[in-house]
Amino acid sequence: MTIIGASGSGKRAPALPINPPEDADGGAHVWGFHGGRPSPAEPRPTVNRPREKIGMVFQGFNLFNNMNVVDNCTLAPVTLKRMSKAEAERVALEHLDSVGLSDFTHADVGTLSGGQKQRVAIARALCMQPDLMLFDEPTSALDPEIVGEVLEVMRTLAAEGMTMVVVTHEMAFARNVSDEVVFMDQGVIAEKGSPEKMFTAPEKPRTREFLARYLG
Repeated sequence: MTIIGASGSGKRAPALPINPPEDADGGAHVWGFHGGRPSPAEPRPTVNRPREKIGMVFQGFNLFNNMNVVDNCTLAPVTLKRMSKAEAERVALEHLDSVGLSDFTHADVGTLSGGQKQRVAIARALCMQPDLMLFDEPTSALDPEIVGEVLEVMRTLAAEGMTMVVVTHEMAFARNVSDEVVFMDQGVIAEKGSPEKMFTAPEKPRTREFLARYLG
């Protein structure tokens, strides 16, 4: 699923409650994993268990700059999943190779390009063996020339069947990769549907206005 909309439209609103940075004050979440049981808006312990199966990739990378690439990828599996250091490194090397960074295993994070940092962030999230990946505008902080390398990794994940929720400005990605597109406007879901519907025959005037240069 991709979530699109103008800046300030509330694109992040549907995605963030899935992996909440703050405690909710109402409502409930129901995840398809952990038996599909509802997780009420209760204190952290209730939310943290399913969160271990959710990978998060941020707009600003959020890597640990005092660690090298492989240590960024092994910290959470060792700390949270109680994985041995050797096993965590094996898993990390596998995912770093999948994003094209096997030659940068021991590189300092500060020496990497923006595209490389975001690919490390994707590999780091995958090291937790998630059932769901959230992407919060993963290319918006990147130079246009290197956006493609990150989107290609995401296309590969989608093709492999990874469940993904992507908040994005990349309309071509939303059109070509999504199963469902959600258009946000003024903090609410204005329209949603298949990429074919949304990019060729949207129903709402605001959706048509936003997507005007992509229609047809």
